[in-house]
Amino acid sequence: MWKIMNKKKWIAALVLITGVAGGAFYYYQTLSSKTNSNQQTVAVTRGTITSEVTATGTVKPINAVDISSKVTAFIKEVKVKENDIVKAGQILAILEDKSLETSLEKAQYEVNNTGAKYRRLQYLHSIGAKSDADLEDALLNYQTAVSNYDEAKSNLNETVLVSPIDGIVLGEPLSVGSLVTAGVNDPKVIMMLGDISGKIVKVKVDETDIGKIKVGQQATFTVDSYQNHTFTGKVSKIGQISTDTTTTSTSSSSSSSSSSSSSSSSSSVIYYYVTLSVEDPENLLKSEMTARVNIKVDEKDNAMLIPLAALKSSAEGQYVTVVHSDGKTENVPVTVGLTSGDKVEIIDGVNEGDILVISYTKSQSESTSKQKNNGPPPPM
Repeated sequence: MWKIMNKKKWIAALVLITGVAGGAFYYYQTLSSKTNSNQQTVAVTRGTITSEVTATGTVKPINAVDISSKVTAFIKEVKVKENDIVKAGQILAILEDKSLETSLEKAQYEVNNTGAKYRRLQYLHSIGAKSDADLEDALLNYQTAVSNYDEAKSNLNETVLVSPIDGIVLGEPLSVGSLVTAGVNDPKVIMMLGDISGKIVKVKVDETDIGKIKVGQQATFTVDSYQNHTFTGKVSKIGQISTDTTTTSTSSSSSSSSSSSSSSSSSSVIYYYVTLSVEDPENLLKSEMTARVNIKVDEKDNAMLIPLAALKSSAEGQYVTVVHSDGKTENVPVTVGLTSGDKVEIIDGVNEGDILVISYTKSQSESTSKQKNNGPPPPM
């Protein structure tokens, strides 16, 4: 009898263990099912990918000139106004400086006076009344007077400002009576002229992208005034110095200012100017409009593509999570090619049609289960 009861106990224990094991298996299977249901997947496809550099620029005339004065004077007369079309050599404005006029009158008097003396000494020298030295001194005085006259006349001519180019007056010129100052570094600008027969866009491209830009690359851009209109252009020039560079001097005199600004420069982004020649047959673009530019730097057909959200990074490099036919996942290293918006080209690591995990979202029940998973499964 005792043997029979002992055998029943063993059977009961075996049933209990089997039940617990089955419950645990069911629990983990359910958890795994929940995990898989929260995974978003996508298949690797093939298609065309275009890589672009995005930047911001400013619309400019194809040629622009600031008109300033080489002498300090008041504006006596302005002969053009905003939007007037001008030709090269046309008079734009006349300045007034009484001292320059007085200097020219004095210089003219000296020319007349020294010229008359020189001619008189020439006669006296011819009859032996004056020496060679006297004649040479008179000639020198006359030549000096002529030189002073030419300089005074040139200075007075600088009060007549003429256009160096064919173009249009951009903005309103300074008004009559304004004082304009001469200067090499920062002269007073009287008016601006621009040749709007063609337009360019000056684009600021940061140093991480400048190496991708090549002359001849196609570009598109939009401006705020015509948001539904896409303009086209082409890279015509690439700057060789940063937009903040104003001098090529490397002398020690600039070392203190350079070192004092090194902290801010090191943390700021370096930009280079890229010039686009643009097409504007309807003459819609105006100077100084802000352009949002996309420069096409590369394009590839029949490329293996995945969403950017499927690409992950680790200390070992970039990888994707591949879902196999049995439902198991595997992290696979990949080699990345072109990128464009939310698409990435994969050169090596996966095949067309492979299923990848895009994202993983925790559910509330799963979060609770994971907290309980630190111990044994709940009792059956």
